[in-house]
Amino acid sequence: MKKIIVTGGLGFIGSNLIELLLKKNFFVINIDKSTYSSNFYNVKEFNKSKKYKFIKLDIKNRKFENILFRYKPSCIFNLAAETHVDRSIDNPDSFIQSNIVGVYNLLESFKNFSKKNRSKLIHISTDEVYGDILAGRSHEKYPYKPSSPYAASKAASDHLVSSYVRTYNLPAIVTNCSNNYGPKQHPEKLIPKLIYNILNNKPLPIYGKGKNSREWIYVKDHCEALIKVFLKGKIGEFYNIGSNKNMNNLEVTKELLKNSRRLIRLGNKVKINFVKDRPGHDIRYALNSNKIKKKLGWRPKTNFSKGIKLTLDWYFKNKSYYKSLSKKDINNRLGKG
Repeated sequence: MKKIIVTGGLGFIGSNLIELLLKKNFFVINIDKSTYSSNFYNVKEFNKSKKYKFIKLDIKNRKFENILFRYKPSCIFNLAAETHVDRSIDNPDSFIQSNIVGVYNLLESFKNFSKKNRSKLIHISTDEVYGDILAGRSHEKYPYKPSSPYAASKAASDHLVSSYVRTYNLPAIVTNCSNNYGPKQHPEKLIPKLIYNILNNKPLPIYGKGKNSREWIYVKDHCEALIKVFLKGKIGEFYNIGSNKNMNNLEVTKELLKNSRRLIRLGNKVKINFVKDRPGHDIRYALNSNKIKKKLGWRPKTNFSKGIKLTLDWYFKNKSYYKSLSKKDINNRLGKG
């Protein structure tokens, strides 16, 4: 049975990826330093599986290298990262430490390990490294122009990985994905935040005029793409992963409201509330994902209408998920600048 390491596996995408890997009969080692966005609720379905092991560790810790030599993974999926733009505006330091210094240590550890062991590193990044895409869609050769400290830290980590591929022949691949949504996402992000407010009869805060556009992909489609990259991807390449479907924040909110009405009666306070925009807020992200479609044969399976229904169903059935989180992490406004 092949062993896989997932860093950041207590988080949103990481826990969904682990679930899929276990279904495909891999043995998964989850390495997570357990921060505010980590949640053991996310792994409760498979926490006692004989094919799953959790290790609490920061990827900045040099013990990470010992774990590599002990378990000899066929692949490392690196999802350990600080990801919330608003938090990066308030406190960039943790983003520099996790997303740059942490990745540097991971690369050094993997460099030593991969000299003697056959393995791959899949570094998961974001479409935000490309910055505002006001027209068209950004391809893999598109210049990086990050706007926030978060996006800049991820851009730096992508460049680090790429440099290690070229200089040290490191067997690594970088993926850049669009906005994910789905089960197990922390409510600092738009969709689970809105769902929480709908469930608790609160106003729905939307930045600016709600016109900021994002390309939305259902998390399980993203995870399928990551496994496809591991199995068929070419070392040293970058792969964009997206749905090719853009919606602005106002459209997303209205779709959520429409679908929520089939599950509950909405409270009288559940109304759209436009709030002051965050500093440096990009207008539009949009990826060109033709490369992964043509080269690896991957395509997203879940349209937004279906995905949002699946997402709502999960949160409505797992209301205790929100109880496992700090109230201030759900309610407090961050990133005012």
